[in-house]
Parts: sequence; structure tokens; C-alpha cells
Amino acid sequence: MSSSDDALAREAVRIYRRYQREFVEQLGVCPWAERARLEGSVVERVLLDPTPRIDPALREMAELAADETVEIGLLIFPQARLPRTSWERFVARLRDADAQTHPEGEVPMALAAFHPEATPAADSPGRLVPFLRRSPDPTVQLVRRAALSRVRSASEHGTGFVDPRKLDFANLVSATPPKPPLHERVAQINQEMIEREGLEALEALFADIQRDRDESYVKVRRRAAIS
Repeated sequence: MSSSDDALAREAVRIYRRYQREFVEQLGVCPWAERARLEGSVVERVLLDPTPRIDPALREMAELAADETVEIGLLIFPQARLPRTSWERFVARLRDADAQTHPEGEVPMALAAFHPEATPAADSPGRLVPFLRRSPDPTVQLVRRAALSRVRSASEHGTGFVDPRKLDFANLVSATPPKPPLHERVAQINQEMIEREGLEALEALFADIQRDRDESYVKVRRRAAIS
């Protein structure tokens, strides 16, 4: 990797971490993101292909999956300029290709597509997902399935990664009705967060991160052109 590529990769990670800390962690979008980061189980990899390719991404995924200390892996593509629908198709192809490299039922990592282009659809918690995944660059999030299982299990017992301030504990002492699945509770919490913070404030945060991204990448490219 050249010095300019290395600089771009460092900036891509720095900018992603702004999104992670200022949005995901600060506003409680993901109930275990901060703990995973503090425990050193989050690893970012930057791929600089303008057109994302399956094989290099699979190699990075295999390395992350082989390291069992990694619970969350992030493949960041700062030079990819695919629209969100095309990016989601790429991630779907990557998911299928990865599944073919493992025995059925033994795929170690779950994949999710993150992309900077998304508008909020606040009529239901589930339709907010693309907005919540509005990362500065097209990104593939990998989450170890074993970690997901631990989180789900812990949430059923009121322990583990889930922040108890953000869950309704009335259901823990009631025999009926049963608690909704964890993903539904997190989705509801996120909808309430958006209503509390306001879309205007969140859009301003995303815009500031994107401005930081654009200005930083321009500086890196200018320095590379001069050298």
C-alpha cells in the first residue's frame, strides 16, 4: 500500500469511528457496540477498490472470521461510489459467496450493508434500518453469529451486553405476554430515539461527518498529487 493509500485508509477508519461513537454509541443505536469496541473486539479493514470485488472481500472476511477475538468486523470501501441499491446487491452476493465456503449452518459471520445514502421512513421501526446504517462510506458489517447468540441469550436473562436502562423490565416479571424478540425491542428503542433527538439534529450530525469525510479525502488526494 502506498503512503497516500495508507493515509486514505487511516482517514476512512477515523471517519467511520466518528459515526460509530457519535451516532451508534452515543445515541444507543446498538446495545453492545460500545462494549465490543472497549473490549477490543471490533476490527476495521479498508478496501480501496473503486469497484468492489468479491474475492478480496472474501479474503478479508476469512481472516476476520479466523480470529475469534473479533466479534465485529467492518469492511470499509472509501472509494466505492455505488448507489445504495447496487451496494446492497453487492453485499448480498458477498453473503452468498461466503456461505459457499462453509458447511451448511456453520457460517461464522452475519453480514449487513451500511451506506451513506438513506432517508428515514419513520412510519415503522423496521423501516428505519437503512437510516440507522448511514455510515460515511459503503461498509460491510460482519458480526460473529456466536456473539449474536450470546447477546440474545443474555437479553432474555437481563444480563450481558444489553443496556438495562433501554429495555422494558416489566416484561421480565410478567408471565404473559412474552417479550418481543431482541431485534424488535432494539428497533422500537431506535424509533423512540429518533423521535426524541429529532430528524433535523440527526441529519445535521450525518452532514457534519460527511463534510469531514469529503474534506479529509480531498486533502489526502491533493497531498498525493503534489508528492
